[in-house]
Amino acid sequence: MPTKSIAVIAGVGAGTGGCIARKFAQKYSVALLARNPTSYQTLVQEIHSNGGNAIGINTDVTSDASVKNAFSEIEKAFPGAPLAAAIYNVGGGFVRKPFLELSQEDFRAGFESNAKGAFNFSQAALPLLLKSVDLEHPPTLIFTGATASMKGSALCASFATGKFALRALSQSLAREFGPKGVHVSHAIIDGIIDIERTRGFQFDAPDAKLSPHSIADSYWFLHTQPRTTFTHELDLRPYVEKW
Repeated sequence: MPTKSIAVIAGVGAGTGGCIARKFAQKYSVALLARNPTSYQTLVQEIHSNGGNAIGINTDVTSDASVKNAFSEIEKAFPGAPLAAAIYNVGGGFVRKPFLELSQEDFRAGFESNAKGAFNFSQAALPLLLKSVDLEHPPTLIFTGATASMKGSALCASFATGKFALRALSQSLAREFGPKGVHVSHAIIDGIIDIERTRGFQFDAPDAKLSPHSIADSYWFLHTQPRTTFTHELDLRPYVEKW
């Protein structure tokens, strides 16, 4: 029996990351990376109870050593398993402050979570993805962007700088690794996601927030695209969102 492929999701919690993990766990073994084990422990148990295979690894993506250790643990848990998909869904580093009140630490937070973390994650994942070009679906590297990837709003200098850098990294990697068979994609999540933290946000329309389940479906769609029709950038927003 062939070895089951794996998907690695960095930035797993109760919202979007969890939905992405559940979606990909229907087909693959999944490795869930997060700084806090409470972010993935219940999800790992849920996937196992539904007949899937999952592990969780405490990982700080801003640390090169931590990311390398995570991928070493993945190899131990799934020896010889090809990497089918790697999803960078880290959303940290959001600092909303007037620019003149930003500290050096505030500014670094947006850059390190988004750009530096994505750099570390990509350097670990891409060598494995390059070995997986003969799988059923093209090996895929997906980055989660935001409104801030396209627009540096007032009070969001730190977060926007990080998200702009993440988008630039994704474009460069797509141009370098696309011709080698790796599908690199950047998803702009333009709006409020319907998660526990945003339950109290009120809008005129009852469905004015992005469904994390639908985001996960869109990521699966990107992953299953054939090499003849790669989408590099996909923007997702509710129908009532202004843009």
